[in-house]
Formats: sequence, C-alpha cells, structure tokens
Amino acid sequence: MRVTQPTENKPLGEENHHYWRVVAMAKAAGLDLQEALEDGRLSHEEWAGLVQQCRGCDWEREGGCGRWLNLALASETPSEVPGICVNHDRFEALSDKE
Repeated sequence: MRVTQPTENKPLGEENHHYWRVVAMAKAAGLDLQEALEDGRLSHEEWAGLVQQCRGCDWEREGGCGRWLNLALASETPSEVPGICVNHDRFEALSDKE
C-alpha cells in the first residue's frame, strides 16, 4: 500500500481516535480488519498506514466522516466507503478479496 504524505504542514489528529475511526469505517463497509490481518490480506504496516492517512484527512476534520459513519453503522447492510475517504481505495481492495 502506498501512503501519500500531505503536501502542507498541518497537525495530525489523535492516533487512538483515528485507529477506532478506521475500525468503524471497515465495519461499516462489512470488513473485518483483524481477519484480513490474520489471513495475510493486510499487514501491520498497511493497517498503520490506514490510521496515518486518516489522521490527516480533511473530510474527517470537517465532520463528514463521522456523519457518514453514524448513518452507515445504523444500517444492517454494509455500505461502500465514500470516494472522499482517504482510505477508500484500500477498503475497496479489501472488499474485492473477501
């Protein structure tokens, strides 16, 4: 997984908050990151990269991510992660392999 670095200097969000945000986003998409880790579809480094990307995401800072998650997690069916999410492509790739 390629991790892109922000082009501007801005503070990153709190790591623990974003760890759980990534876990929630995966759950809303019907993904189990622990299972993906155990079966080799996701490495520890890739999981850390998901969190790092999330920490710098403008959509999360603007509250869009939280609003989307509230709706998606209330649903009984998995939802596609919005394209605005910085981790969209990785979640999409994990979904394709399940």
